[in-house]
Amino acid sequence: MSATEDSARREQGAEFMPKFDSNGLITAVAVDHETGALLMLAHMNAEAVGKTLETGFAYFYSRSRGRLWMKGESSGHVLKIIEIRVDCDQDALELRVEAAGPACHTMAPSCFYRRITSGGTLERIDD
Repeated sequence: MSATEDSARREQGAEFMPKFDSNGLITAVAVDHETGALLMLAHMNAEAVGKTLETGFAYFYSRSRGRLWMKGESSGHVLKIIEIRVDCDQDALELRVEAAGPACHTMAPSCFYRRITSGGTLERIDD
């Protein structure tokens, strides 16, 4: 099959064909399914995608630890999958989730709890 045909299948077809990067990873963002709030960004390998689809809970690949991990495996703050969306060329996933606690390991509701000010410093967001 040609690259053009493969692209057409990936971009227009009904087949799930995740496009992993050269490290075997795909970017995944977790979003609160009720509010639309961005909770976290992580990466998944094929095993993490498979475990997520199989169990209904978010699994990721930790680049720093070099292993698969289930979100909330130690804290209990799991992410229950409500729906998974894929972008147009299937190189990113949106996980619509129900969070069982803070999404961030810092105990913030979202990993995106600071913004860059006009002075270039970070400022905590409390919303």
